[in-house]
Amino acid sequence: SPPIVDMATGVPWTEELLVRMLDPVTSRPISAAEFVPTAERFGLIRNLDHWVVRQALRLVPSERRIRANISASSIGDRDLTEMIAAELQASGADPSLLTFELTETAATPAIESLRDFTERVQQLGCGLSLDDVGTGFGSLTYLRHLPFTELKIDMQFVRGMLDSNADARIVESLVVIARGLGIRTVAEGVETPALIEPLRELGVDCGQGYLFGRPAPIEIPG
Repeated sequence: SPPIVDMATGVPWTEELLVRMLDPVTSRPISAAEFVPTAERFGLIRNLDHWVVRQALRLVPSERRIRANISASSIGDRDLTEMIAAELQASGADPSLLTFELTETAATPAIESLRDFTERVQQLGCGLSLDDVGTGFGSLTYLRHLPFTELKIDMQFVRGMLDSNADARIVESLVVIARGLGIRTVAEGVETPALIEPLRELGVDCGQGYLFGRPAPIEIPG
């Protein structure tokens, strides 16, 4: 679970749950990018989403600020949000400690289906993050119509800021838009100290990347 750090203070603000599989022969960690397409192909992705969310729900009662990724397949899954509501009520945990991330490229259903999902998440009191912003074509429409609380700027623009005026201006424009809408910003792919001051000057709220910490195993309460 790599940390997401407050850019103003340098203090870890939240952590993102990442899923890895272990190769049964070599014990090599297998990234989600490798096994999620297979899970989608065989109709297993909703079960995986439910499992990941349950792990996140086991962490928030300890006052940990946690985020979990949701696949496009779960956008129309009312059972998922009903399970989240029941678990939060049973534990008495603060729902604002839990944020769900939805990638821009995965957010492809009709806008009405997506609006229904995001409004259900909003009613639960949880946060909603639009991930990988800049890699697709729908982000402005999503931000205009849907109750996202956070915008994650794709790492290709963040990493290019120091050498490309275009990338720097894109990051700046996204921060301005997000600030005007009252949405928090997270810069992805922060790997060099040279990015810290430029991101602070632009007003980016948080940063995520190897500079702050690499993914590490996390112990889930029993």
